[in-house]
Amino acid sequence: MVLATSLLTTACGSKENNSDDKFDYSVEKFADLQILRYKVPSFEELSLKEKELIYYLSEAALEGRDILFDQNGKYNLRIRRMLEAIYCNYAGDKNKEEYKQLETYLKRVWFANGIHHHYGCEKFIPGFTPEYLKEVLLTIDPSLLPVADGQSVEEFYAEISPAIFDSSYMAKRVNQADGEDVVVTSACNYYDNVTQAEVEEFYGKLKNPNDKTPVSYGLNSRLVKEDGVIAEKVWKVGGLYSPALEKVVYWLRKAEGVAENDNQKAVINKLIEYYETGDLKTFDEYAIYWLKDTDSRIDFVNGFTESYGDPLGMKASWESLVNFKDMEATRRTEMISDNAQWFEDNSPVDNQFKKDEVKGVTAKVITAAILAGDLYPATAIGINLPNANWIRADHGSKSVTIGNITDAYNKASHGNGFGAEFMFSDVERQLADNYGDITGDLHTDLHECLGHGSGKLLPGVDPDALKAYGSTIEEARADLFGLYYMADPKLVELGLLPNMDAYKAEYYNFLMNGLMTQLVRIEPGNNIEESHMRNRQLIARWVLEKGASDAVVELVNKDGKTYVLVNDYQKVRNLFGELLSEIQRIKSTGDFEAARTLVESYAVKVDPTLHAEVLERYKKLNLAPYKGFVNPVYEAVLDDNGNITDVLVTYNEGYAEQMLRYSKDYSTLPSINN
Repeated sequence: MVLATSLLTTACGSKENNSDDKFDYSVEKFADLQILRYKVPSFEELSLKEKELIYYLSEAALEGRDILFDQNGKYNLRIRRMLEAIYCNYAGDKNKEEYKQLETYLKRVWFANGIHHHYGCEKFIPGFTPEYLKEVLLTIDPSLLPVADGQSVEEFYAEISPAIFDSSYMAKRVNQADGEDVVVTSACNYYDNVTQAEVEEFYGKLKNPNDKTPVSYGLNSRLVKEDGVIAEKVWKVGGLYSPALEKVVYWLRKAEGVAENDNQKAVINKLIEYYETGDLKTFDEYAIYWLKDTDSRIDFVNGFTESYGDPLGMKASWESLVNFKDMEATRRTEMISDNAQWFEDNSPVDNQFKKDEVKGVTAKVITAAILAGDLYPATAIGINLPNANWIRADHGSKSVTIGNITDAYNKASHGNGFGAEFMFSDVERQLADNYGDITGDLHTDLHECLGHGSGKLLPGVDPDALKAYGSTIEEARADLFGLYYMADPKLVELGLLPNMDAYKAEYYNFLMNGLMTQLVRIEPGNNIEESHMRNRQLIARWVLEKGASDAVVELVNKDGKTYVLVNDYQKVRNLFGELLSEIQRIKSTGDFEAARTLVESYAVKVDPTLHAEVLERYKKLNLAPYKGFVNPVYEAVLDDNGNITDVLVTYNEGYAEQMLRYSKDYSTLPSINN
């Protein structure tokens, strides 16, 4: 394992040695983070045209990096650039503890794409003092710092210092505390000078309950109030974030020229049109084109996609993923998608909330070639898109499981002592050893391919009716759909599971995670904020409570330690089905109060005694609760005429080296984006 301190004496832009003879997945560890590498198997087997397409799409992906930093908070770009200027130009003593803390803080800012924790959303406070930062800043050439026009370094420091050091100022990137104005109290940069009530009123007036194909209102804009007038600043070429989007479009045009087929070319062309107009109808057209492109081996996501970073779940963060199909592993997901109608028909939800006809559900296992935006450095392991409910109903959805990322996670975690510490007995540990990787991948497949694509809204229900609780309810719905079917004999019949005991590995792991071990990601005294974590605790705590009379699941004490004990796996399945039925009803009917009650009752609060115990036990393992990745490096080989003759992939770039290169080569936005 390469430790964080190993980079302390490295010069800016220097290279870390890493032999490809034996692939080392681990790069370094700092704070609560571990940086890993992932391989891109079979890349060398692709044709030159396919490699060239991946290269262009990867460049388009990386050009959006600054957008996410700015979306996550209005000071993020300035703070990142200030810290990078210090890192590369400070001539003082770099062995001082405060400088080492400054370095760690910069690495955390890189990882989180801002000054708030990438998962918990709380602001992380540096281990150096305000006085030290000011002292160091004053040694840096002012021309290298992101000061505003006419602003002195002292004035710049006074402006950004509260954002860094004041724990009460911009305290949470996304605040979802019940009873608070979640817009005013969230530090994300999607709104300016508006209240939650004003936002809801603004978009409420735009919506037509009789519109059967509504656009995703607010998806690609910042909502601001200037001179008393509320208006959108749209993210498009010629609008907000134009310098970055112009570069994205440049590389997309290159990609269009080497597209695999006419369908893929149409997808890229429609995406360019969307970036150039900002028109959300065009975005829906692009999404439908993208859904229909099922023949291309190479695929990508590029744009304003997921809305977890908005407390109201409307505005989307910028992300990109370039990938190609893993032909062998995709047979598993195709088996699932080919039987999508059977799963929908046999789910335990009320028939009025089921789809009569499941359309266009496709699923595949992919090999990630590049991660970017909100999928970098930390990434999802599965994705289901598009998010618009009417497109899902009328045209279907496309689901992916990212095989090489899952493989990297698995290889990095085997033998780390986690199971020995937290699993109740050798029975559970043996289940995990025998089936944990298989069932984990399968649950991801079911979650993305079937869970998100299942069910329907009743006519006239606003897709945003659940407001701040919408993301948690949606993730719970997808997880429960997958969990319910994990124990179904149909999966053994289809050859997706080896036997009827295998599912128990995923049941146990999910309940242990939801009830206990995910708490390692929460600071003492904090509530759970992140939607996926809320979802997992909601499900696990609900099952624990509802099954208490039969002791279906218990928290038991053994040798002074708390463990999860599952006494009846089939009854757990029945409880998963009951909760799935209720959550689908909530989603289908837009029952805000029921969503609020469920989430606030089960998903938010943390047992402080259990939390303290889990943290103490985890600390002894010397593990990082969060993991992320450095990307591979693609190099285009050119002939004398500037034509690409090959694209080479290497894996020897270090974490700081990559982040500094990205900040140099893909930094297109001004430090202040109004």
